[in-house]
Amino acid sequence: MFLTITTTGTAEEPATDLGFLLHKHPARAQAFSTSHGTAHVFYPEASAERCTAALLLEVDPLALVRQGRGKGRGGAPDAALAQYVNDRPYAASSLFAVALSAVFRSALAGHCTARPELAGRARPLRIEIPALPARGGAELVHRLFGPLGWEKVTVTPVPLDERFPEWGDSRYVRLVLEGEVRLADALRGLYVLLPVLDDAKHYWIAPDEVDKLLRAGDGWLAEHPEHALITARYLARHKRLTQDALGRLELLRLTEAEGAGPDDTEPDDTQSDDAVPEDTEPHDAVPEGAVDGEEAPQRPVPLAARRRAAILGALRAAGAARVLDLGCGEGHLVRDLLDDVAFTEIIGVDVSVRALGIAARRLRLDRLGERQSSRVALIQGSLAYTDKRLTGYDAAVLSEVIEHVDLPRLPALEYAVFGAARPRTVVVTTPNVEYNVRWESLPAGRVRHRDHRFEWTRAEFRGWAEQVAARFGYAVAHAPVGDDDPEVGPPTQMAVFTRAQDHTETPKEGEAA
Repeated sequence: MFLTITTTGTAEEPATDLGFLLHKHPARAQAFSTSHGTAHVFYPEASAERCTAALLLEVDPLALVRQGRGKGRGGAPDAALAQYVNDRPYAASSLFAVALSAVFRSALAGHCTARPELAGRARPLRIEIPALPARGGAELVHRLFGPLGWEKVTVTPVPLDERFPEWGDSRYVRLVLEGEVRLADALRGLYVLLPVLDDAKHYWIAPDEVDKLLRAGDGWLAEHPEHALITARYLARHKRLTQDALGRLELLRLTEAEGAGPDDTEPDDTQSDDAVPEDTEPHDAVPEGAVDGEEAPQRPVPLAARRRAAILGALRAAGAARVLDLGCGEGHLVRDLLDDVAFTEIIGVDVSVRALGIAARRLRLDRLGERQSSRVALIQGSLAYTDKRLTGYDAAVLSEVIEHVDLPRLPALEYAVFGAARPRTVVVTTPNVEYNVRWESLPAGRVRHRDHRFEWTRAEFRGWAEQVAARFGYAVAHAPVGDDDPEVGPPTQMAVFTRAQDHTETPKEGEAA
């Protein structure tokens, strides 16, 4: 197995900086023992203008046999002659990926001890692998490497025998990647995709493989168009591990929906909309009629506060004690629930680690007494997947959450909440798009938040709610939140779902509050 990494440079930024990045001196040839042979690193050329590092892995077929993986699952899937004679010593596979990780560990992690500033820079790279097994052909190779930022991906099929072209091509290709890429990103892509293209691994898959995949795929795998195929093949189609990995990738995708990193909070209407500030109402946002010496009229209650009050009223009317705040954001509703001793257990769930951190600070969890701290917990989770931690509760709240979910993904949320968790009561609030014309600051045709995938009319929301209730065995009642405009309705619409056998009348805003 053989791979070369070539870069170019100038007198000011010499190509031999590649040696610093790889932690391998260009003037030395080095050998490293692996569990299946010996890995050699050497530099065929090293000058200021052009530098090439080569990795050669000599695989010992007897070592493969001794470790019981010379054939069969994860070993040599096409061993045509015997377990001693196969393609493992020659074709880049998981054996090569493991050697790549071991020999270039620091480079793959993005560390450069001698020249730290080099690690974060993209540089011109040319990576060549002469023999790469490609189950799926050249087209799949392009689909996998194309989205990784390479300017040019050249895939040349290797014929079965050049003397007999009529025999056609083998399943092996020659791969050349060219472009300005960070070396760490290039190596991580290879580490993941080499065994994916081979569609086999030389060792049994353990749960820690999920962590390895997500570490190497950090920054690119969650948004890769072929992330499901990559995940399934990398984990040898192990169903449980694949589901776990895809679930964690979905968390990353959701938290990065706004272009932020996984530690950033996603948009949350419990704070404020970017287009419509929630600390104002469309009418009389600034009190009028006040004159010198007279008391000004009372400032209107913000819509967000009225929404939380309506939710609390619905929960009290339902007799809920143990409550889930699904999509809790920065913890505004959790704080209000904690202030009411009627709620004995409060669980805030959000996909964003950063939002949960802000919620923890807002709630001062580190300063709560033992009694209060035993009532509340914040956990990370995605509503796109079922979660056993969410079962057995009296009520769940989805406050300004559903409109942040892509419509094709909404059925998954519906099942996770109504089908799997199945609390006795579910309270859902969402914007009423008809009311948007009353917001003077909102341009015509624009939704209230840039992350809203949709905003429904009253009829659309009722239709959705009734369909969900019928499918999962709930009754549903509706209530307005905010001033109920005679023409366009309230700014927020609320639906309270009650499991059919527990159905009770739903209070309007302000009742039982």
